[in-house]
Amino acid sequence: MTRVVLIDRLFGEHRPSLATQADVDALERSPFRDRVGAASTYDAIRIGASYNPDAPAIQFLPTADPAEPAVVISHAQFLARVTQAANMFASLGVGPDDVVSFLLPLVPQSFYALFGAEAAGIANPVNALLEPHQLAEILQAARTKVLVTLGPTAGVDIWEKVARIRSQVPGLKAILRVGGGPCTPQDEAQGIRDFDALLATFPDQTLTSGRVIRPTDTAAYFHTGGTTGTPKLVRHTHENQVYQAWVIATMLTAQPGLPVLFGLPLYHVGGALTQALPTLAQGGCLVVLSASGWRNPASVRNVWQLVARFRPALFGAVPTVLAAAAGVPAGAADTSSIQIISGGGSAIPVAVAKALQERFQVPVLEVYGMTETSSVHALSYRDRAVRLGSVGHAVPYSRVRVVKVDAAGQCAGDCAPNEIGVVAMNGPGVFSGYLEDSHNRGAFVEPGWVNSGDLGRLDEDGYLWLTGRAKDLIIRGAHNIDPMPVEEIFFQHQDVALVAIVGQPDAYAGEVPLAYVQRKPGAKASADELLGYVRSRTPERAAVPVAVVLIDAIPLTGVGKVFKPQLRWDAAQRVFAETLAPLAREGVSLSVAVGAHGTHGTLATVTVAAPSSATPDAGERMRIEQQVHDKLDPFVIRHQIAWSS
Repeated sequence: MTRVVLIDRLFGEHRPSLATQADVDALERSPFRDRVGAASTYDAIRIGASYNPDAPAIQFLPTADPAEPAVVISHAQFLARVTQAANMFASLGVGPDDVVSFLLPLVPQSFYALFGAEAAGIANPVNALLEPHQLAEILQAARTKVLVTLGPTAGVDIWEKVARIRSQVPGLKAILRVGGGPCTPQDEAQGIRDFDALLATFPDQTLTSGRVIRPTDTAAYFHTGGTTGTPKLVRHTHENQVYQAWVIATMLTAQPGLPVLFGLPLYHVGGALTQALPTLAQGGCLVVLSASGWRNPASVRNVWQLVARFRPALFGAVPTVLAAAAGVPAGAADTSSIQIISGGGSAIPVAVAKALQERFQVPVLEVYGMTETSSVHALSYRDRAVRLGSVGHAVPYSRVRVVKVDAAGQCAGDCAPNEIGVVAMNGPGVFSGYLEDSHNRGAFVEPGWVNSGDLGRLDEDGYLWLTGRAKDLIIRGAHNIDPMPVEEIFFQHQDVALVAIVGQPDAYAGEVPLAYVQRKPGAKASADELLGYVRSRTPERAAVPVAVVLIDAIPLTGVGKVFKPQLRWDAAQRVFAETLAPLAREGVSLSVAVGAHGTHGTLATVTVAAPSSATPDAGERMRIEQQVHDKLDPFVIRHQIAWSS
């Protein structure tokens, strides 16, 4: 029996070609459940460990230095730790319907916690970079029973956040601390235990609970949103996640048992399900690039030396990491092991994909999916012609449609070829709904067909082309502007590292496009030069940005996506401050802050100080407030006025 047979019981010795739709149709004649060899993520990890128990499952590099010794954990050891974690959680009262949340960086214990929690109950990996009130909302919504978190650590505020919010999680029965020194009797009296010390006391061969995990059991909650509003918790079954492991093993893995440079956080499906689970299920090795992953500047700076040392065949990352890596000289590093480059999470700029393809002479395959589809749902097939800028076709057993939606968000018919509409998806990876039922309104365009929120088109050959996020559309008067094509033009300029175009509020047109540009190190192109470059290459005059703002660092989310809301707030703040400048020249001292608001989405707060040392009387206050209202009322974004003491 070969490794491939363990991943797919029906493939036999070799993965079949999927060069045509007829090939995919032939594969799909066998039901998916007959094809996979694992009913749960625990089964998948156990299968992976059976290939070569002594081979490394994790090699942890504390500083992402290609020369440093790695902390090595074999597959046998990893399976044992996951089993112990599951047994530990069960001893704390965690059953199939109970939740273990964790707030951890990319330390080995985070992998034990994720898959151990799924074997005992439901895992809920959480982004520790969120604000305390957001963390409390997620832990409450998940009904967290056990929390695994980083202990007191210099330079990291996770433990401080936990101390602030633990009283807001009423169902919390225990806190397991990773690092931060031994737990004291006082800690234990408060329900705080040492994760590693407690873990070591449990059996590591079998699940002592006797649980038989079914494919339809809930494996995890993954939060989505949470940066500007109430986070939504996506429910994944074990089948959802095993399907994702099968997809990657079938469609992207060049050869089972190989290493992967790992730097995505585990609270993101790209890290947990697209990279971690398939690699472990195929007996491969996760080379973990420090506790900070790709957020550690050394990970990108050393990327090609790391490739030379560990010899991965697949180099996969989010587009911002690919763009940064493309700018790193390889020097004498041997990168010949790379056979495939892949990226997802957001669109890969065509210029970046071309640069990588020409440099390494390997296909650059864009993947597409979302948390609600358990990650990858469509990709560029390596058996077919790659069309840069397209995300290819739906993976086997899955479907993609581009549809028209009505005002209620329901399907009003399929779009014609090359007609832009909303991308909808269906298949074994698609979730059944959010944990909170109120979040499910508008989540599906039809039963089983999730609304991606993305705009796209299907060409005559069935290739899917994303044209932007529905919420990223800039509406200039009655003219809809998709920022993605203009961003692609910016990326063609040799000095541009990152770019993001957002809507800047405009009293007449509603909003106009504004470009934020992060230049490459040492680049000298001015804002005017970049704007002229784009203007001369953009046929749609209305889509040309009104200005270019040079910025030291484009804001990114924890997984490396451009965080456009922060740029929208900055654009609004700039415009409102300029609009109110005449008041400042009259002696009114004021400042403007723009940010997220629970009711209005975005809110501008104008803080006004008295125009003199004396406190203004009611009449003067009214006059100033009326002037502010008169100037800002024409804008769509709402505002409020606050007086400073």
